[in-house]
Amino acid sequence: MDPVKPEEISHPPMDQLQGLEYCIDSNPPWGEAIALGFEHYILALGTAVMIPSFLVPMMGGDDGDKVRVVQTLLFIQGVNTLLQTLFGTRLPTVIGGSYAFMVPIISIIRDSSLTRIDDPHLRFLSTMRAVQGAIIVASSVQIILGFSQMWAICSRFFSPVGMVPVIALTGFGLFNRGFPVVGNCVEIGIPMLILFVIFSQYLKGIQFRQFQVVERFAMLIAIVIVWAYAHVLTASGAYKHRPQQTQVNCRTDMSNLISSAPWIKIPYPLQWGAPSFDAGHAFAMMAAVLVSLIESTGSFKAAARLASATPPPPHVLSRGIGWQGIGILLNGLFGTLSGSSVSVENIGLLGSTRVGSRRVIQISAGFMIFFSMLGKFGALFASIPFTIFAAVYCVLFGLVASVGLSFLQFTNMNSLRNLFITGVSLFLGLSIPEYFRDFSIKALHGPAHTNAGWFNDFLNTIFLSSPMVALMVAVFLDNTLDYKDSAKDRGLPWWAKFRTFKGDSRNEEFYTLPFNLNRFFPPS
Repeated sequence: MDPVKPEEISHPPMDQLQGLEYCIDSNPPWGEAIALGFEHYILALGTAVMIPSFLVPMMGGDDGDKVRVVQTLLFIQGVNTLLQTLFGTRLPTVIGGSYAFMVPIISIIRDSSLTRIDDPHLRFLSTMRAVQGAIIVASSVQIILGFSQMWAICSRFFSPVGMVPVIALTGFGLFNRGFPVVGNCVEIGIPMLILFVIFSQYLKGIQFRQFQVVERFAMLIAIVIVWAYAHVLTASGAYKHRPQQTQVNCRTDMSNLISSAPWIKIPYPLQWGAPSFDAGHAFAMMAAVLVSLIESTGSFKAAARLASATPPPPHVLSRGIGWQGIGILLNGLFGTLSGSSVSVENIGLLGSTRVGSRRVIQISAGFMIFFSMLGKFGALFASIPFTIFAAVYCVLFGLVASVGLSFLQFTNMNSLRNLFITGVSLFLGLSIPEYFRDFSIKALHGPAHTNAGWFNDFLNTIFLSSPMVALMVAVFLDNTLDYKDSAKDRGLPWWAKFRTFKGDSRNEEFYTLPFNLNRFFPPS
């Protein structure tokens, strides 16, 4: 037997992910691009509906209030996505609602000055205005860090080995939104998961007039089949005598969005009234803004990989964070009951469809804005049971996590130092937030429980985020543990050419601003 050659058992590192049909600046035909944009819009509905559906009833709001918040969140998602793809990082990323803001928002909802209001609608409006004020003030953190280029300076301490846990945990850290939610209604969740895998992987070679229709629209095809199946179960009375929680997760008529939605409604700033401001609320909300910043940093790097682009230079990354801060400011002004961060599930869909085109994401932003104003039509799609989305998340979150792990190819994983940093940061990034979650469920408050509510919310928000914990651990260890003699092991020689805009000729192709705006904002 001939000896095995080294090239037969190893794969050379690659700056850009291969195998995509369309990369960041190449565009599918218009018909295909519009259909793919609609697919991204449908996927973005999951978070846009789930966050208001959970928070609005806690605030005293009714179904009509919930619909207006969903419409407003979708509208701002579309606006923020356009801003990010035009003037931010220019990566094909959907900017959606963020669960990172849940802890400080729930804390505001439970504030004694608001809970003592007897009228439910007045309590809803007062709480919304308090949340708006906190988000408006907290948005300044990302605006300042981004546009001052301070985040670009901070990102120079990142290396491939330090970023692997951060990017990986933007996907792995969302495990509680995957199968645990599928398990709430296995009769539609598991079929959705199985069909999505079959269509996207095993039947992806099926073509129609040389067009990969099954691979491109595997998620849409599976959703249509399972949604129809769920509607049949609902109409046949299969859930008539089931527990309330089962009905909420399985039935297609429990959201009450269609009946409550107006035909046409255009969101506008300060539609809930003038925001109210409280220093404690704003300080706690700043923790959520920091978490959003870290999670989006990891997501931007994953999106660049799945769009077959080079890693965004620090200048571009900081620019994107600045525009995300503008997006969070818009969240506060319009009253979306959430801040903004990069939608991880939509990044995963780039890999599933093998289309990383920027134009597709901009078209999806157009769908978000259009259907947010046409309430009845948007509410029809928004009535898809969340269990169906959770089944899709099981695949897409895992795909994004694997993109993070792929950065290990640029490092020396025969180094015990790198093994230690990667293993410890991944483990603590999962273990510490899980401890905070379990503690909060049992004790009805987080581990940080002092007389200063803003301090409790700040710490509990920070340590509930897996990417945030991973970044603190990985970047600290990577920059203090034998860092002087391990530049090659850390992957810095490969990383170096992406540290400046002009360090690689491809940066100009991927990240140059439109309309010749680089004349006024020259890259560093």
